[in-house]
Amino acid sequence: MTENHDGTQVSVLGLGAMGSALAGALVKAGFATVVWNRSAGKADALVAQGATEAASAGEAVRASGLVIACLFDHDSVREVLGPLAGDLAGRTVINVTTTKPRQARELAAWAAESGIAYLDGGIMAVPSMIGQPGASILYSGSQEVFREHVALLDVWAASSYFGEDAGLASLYDFALLSSMYVMFAGFMHGAAMLASAGVSAGRFAEMAAPWLTAMTGELAGYAEVIDGGDYTVAGQQSLEFSNLGLFIEASAEQQVSAEPIAMVQRLVQRQVDAGHGAEGFARIIESIKHPAA
Repeated sequence: MTENHDGTQVSVLGLGAMGSALAGALVKAGFATVVWNRSAGKADALVAQGATEAASAGEAVRASGLVIACLFDHDSVREVLGPLAGDLAGRTVINVTTTKPRQARELAAWAAESGIAYLDGGIMAVPSMIGQPGASILYSGSQEVFREHVALLDVWAASSYFGEDAGLASLYDFALLSSMYVMFAGFMHGAAMLASAGVSAGRFAEMAAPWLTAMTGELAGYAEVIDGGDYTVAGQQSLEFSNLGLFIEASAEQQVSAEPIAMVQRLVQRQVDAGHGAEGFARIIESIKHPAA
């Protein structure tokens, strides 16, 4: 065990897969770590590594000046922390439970009213990545808390701070994960099309991975157009050229769902119908920013 010399004792509430990974990394780094979980038995392995198990959430909170919440959802955070507002007053809460931006702001407001320093985090990693290269965690809320505890936070992953608005980390988290899920859905659609011809998903992945990686090089160009707000700049692929009707027809002919690509076609068609067919593909962001009634 690497010794921690700053005297920080930390309590981790919630020992699911992610909470256990976070607590385990702290123990390994030498932080005096108190752990609690609603259901019994989850703390045994961590105790064997050197953590201390608290009998209740209140006991865990009172044990440390720094409390990490990694619970099931926003309601769980309120259920666990709400009754402990008095015990938490004067302490610091770092909440890395997945919450919507609005919920993160609600928790920050509640913390401020209760005299609790609050930092919100969005984890861009799976549990096995904690403490490993490639993991990152996004934070927003109290800059003072971030600065004071960044050495501890960096034990888990690369730490990035996005400002005093407690909802920003969650907003970035959702934006990045939305991009990922849509990309994965596109891959699944392509794999389904090829499966109809007996091609394995593994074979498709060999081709798709370098292709998609190369296409990410286009993101900066799209971002420049979006930020500039001029979708008529020369060199862009037009919306009319981006008609995906043939993709939808081909999917039907292969007897697979066209839902992933049909979603993109709907975004394209709304802009074409509004008279913007000659403008660039990046204009579909206007369909996203201004949903159809």
